[in-house]
Amino acid sequence: MSGIVRRSVLGMALALGSTAAALAQAPAYPTRPISMVVGFAPGGPADTVARLIAPALGANLGQNVVVENVSGAGGSIGQGRVAAARPDGYTILFGSLAQATIPTLYRRLSFNPTAMEPIGMVNEVPMSIIARPGFPAETLAELVAVVRREGRNLNLGNSGVGGTSHLCSLLLQQSIGTAVTLVPYRGTGPAMNDLLAGRLDLGCDQTTNNSGQIRAGAIRGYAITTDSRVSALPDIPTTAEAGLPAMRMSGWNMLFAPAGTPRPIIDRLNQALLAMLQDQAVRQRMVELGSLPASGERTTPEGAKAFWQAEIARWKPLLEATGQFAD
Repeated sequence: MSGIVRRSVLGMALALGSTAAALAQAPAYPTRPISMVVGFAPGGPADTVARLIAPALGANLGQNVVVENVSGAGGSIGQGRVAAARPDGYTILFGSLAQATIPTLYRRLSFNPTAMEPIGMVNEVPMSIIARPGFPAETLAELVAVVRREGRNLNLGNSGVGGTSHLCSLLLQQSIGTAVTLVPYRGTGPAMNDLLAGRLDLGCDQTTNNSGQIRAGAIRGYAITTDSRVSALPDIPTTAEAGLPAMRMSGWNMLFAPAGTPRPIIDRLNQALLAMLQDQAVRQRMVELGSLPASGERTTPEGAKAFWQAEIARWKPLLEATGQFAD
């Protein structure tokens, strides 16, 4: 072996040895509690699921996962908080469909809303088409006929521009081919109160928000917007079954880390996510809420990223067509 080759091999060996030593000396992750930011107020659907999964995530990680509500501006303030955090795995985002609409709705942000590291999907939440008590339609086909006849004489409440219920409202109008009067609220709670009181005609919201009221007969439920029925509402057909196949969507939740978070940390968080998704108590509670625990490729960082990017592309033209922006 020549002297040059010998020195090269020796140098490579020393470099590999130094890398291995550095990894061996690196502190284990995590060594302290993790903040999981929710971009919405306590008590909402995102907060409910975040608080459900936090203990199970923490049990697998060996550290507490603390839910931190940083609400406002359609979830963008919470995302901005995580985007500005150190990429060390101690601040993560409990994201939602808002992370697919913020890039279109907010034109002047202090951070890049697409520069995040997906960890994996947590769950999907079917939407349900609902109406006030006594609305003059027994089935979805009858509701569609009423909407086409009455148009803007009917009002439909939602949680504000870019919210999941707002997107559902836009898609419902597009699927029926008729516009109604959209009424924005500061959240789904006030909208539900007005629907229950009969001051609103229609709604389109997450099953986690309204399955109890539908089961109790307090409001009318017409269809679920996913491919399969949900066990919390077994008698409510899907939109495809009820004759409106174009009306298909779901809300979702996904874990994100700041851009630049090292892959070993992403993998450790994903490992905890996958373990949580196998926790039967957590799964059962999700199902009771009308939610579907995530499965398959979307639970991986790569699959979650592909889905997130597809959702950004899907909702961009529909939002731009409204001519409404959030800033």
